[in-house]
Amino acid sequence: MQLIRIYSFTNKGDELADRIKTLCPELMCEHYNGRGEGELIDQLISDSFSLRIPMLFIGAAGIAVRKIAPYVKDKLTDSAVLVADEAGRFVVPILSGHVGGANKIAETIAQKIGAEAVITTATDVEGVFAADVFAKENGLRILNRDGIKAVSAKLLKEGRLTVAVSSDINVKVFFPGEKPPKELEVLPYPAEGGSADIMISDTLDDGINALLYLKPMNYVIGIGARKGVRQEKIHEAIKHALAICGLSEDGGDIAALASIDLKSGERGILACAAKMQVPFYTYSAEELAGTKGIFTASGFVEEKTGVDNVCERAAVCCAGAGAKLLLKKTVFDGVTIAVAQKKLKQ
Repeated sequence: MQLIRIYSFTNKGDELADRIKTLCPELMCEHYNGRGEGELIDQLISDSFSLRIPMLFIGAAGIAVRKIAPYVKDKLTDSAVLVADEAGRFVVPILSGHVGGANKIAETIAQKIGAEAVITTATDVEGVFAADVFAKENGLRILNRDGIKAVSAKLLKEGRLTVAVSSDINVKVFFPGEKPPKELEVLPYPAEGGSADIMISDTLDDGINALLYLKPMNYVIGIGARKGVRQEKIHEAIKHALAICGLSEDGGDIAALASIDLKSGERGILACAAKMQVPFYTYSAEELAGTKGIFTASGFVEEKTGVDNVCERAAVCCAGAGAKLLLKKTVFDGVTIAVAQKKLKQ
C-alpha cells in the first residue's frame, strides 16, 4: 500500500476522489477539499514535499503547477505529483514519474477508474529500458544523477546499453531467472576496454569508466509497532537502529521497509517509507512463519498477529535468500526494529 494525498476543488472533483479511494485499495488516500481547506492544502503540499508523499490534484494542471512551484528542487528527491481532470478521463504524472513513482501511480489509478494515463517520459513513450526505474526496482542507489540523462539519451539514440556487474555481486540478483532486457548487454567482468554504460558495484574503485554508477542498497528494516504510532517516532527508532549497525539513512544503504500485512495501511510506516524513498513491503503471517532462520519468539506477538515475530522475520523475508540478521529485535519506545543484510555475493 502507498500513501497519497488527493486535492480536489469542485463537487465533481470530490466525487472522483471518492471513486479513487473506493476503487484503489492499494493506495491509502487522504482527501482534502480545496474550497474549504485552501490554507491547509498549502501546508500539506509543503509537508508532502518534506516527507516525499505523492500528490494527486483533481482539476486544471495550472493549479497544480502554481501550488507546487516553490517546492520543486530535484528529480531524485521531489514528490510524485499527478493531475486528473474532474471527469476522470485522464491521469497525468507531471513530476517525478520514475524515481517518485508518479507514472506507476497514474497507470494504477487510470486502470481502476477507466481513464487514460498520459505518460510523457521519453523512455516510456518509446517503450524502452529506463535506468532510474531499474535502479528503484532493484534496490540500487544512483551515485551520479547526471548519468540517468546520459544513458537515457544514448539508449534512445543507439537502442542499446552495456552493463558491467562487479565480480563479487551475483548478477542473478538483478535478473533472477530471466534474461536482461533486450536493450541491455551484460559484459563479462571486468569489462573489455575498461568501460561500460552502466556499472553496478559496491564501490567506484573498480577501474571501469561508466556513464552511470549504481550501488546495491544492501539492508532491509523490519518494523513492528502499535497501531497509530506516529511517523516521527518510527523514524526516530529507525535512525537509532541504523546507528547501532554503523549505518545511516543518508548513506543510501536501505533498500526497503518490511512488516506484516496487518500493518499495510499503517500511516506512520507509509510516511517513513515515502520520506526515505524506499518501498514498504508486507507479508502474511503464513509467509513470515515460513521464513527460515532463528528468530526471537514472543507468545504475545503470536497471539496478536499469528506469528511469533514480525520485525526480524519481515526483514529477512524481504531481504531474500541467504540474508542474515545484522540487528535482532530491538525496542525503541514501543517500536520494534530489526535489520537484515542481503546476500549479494557470488
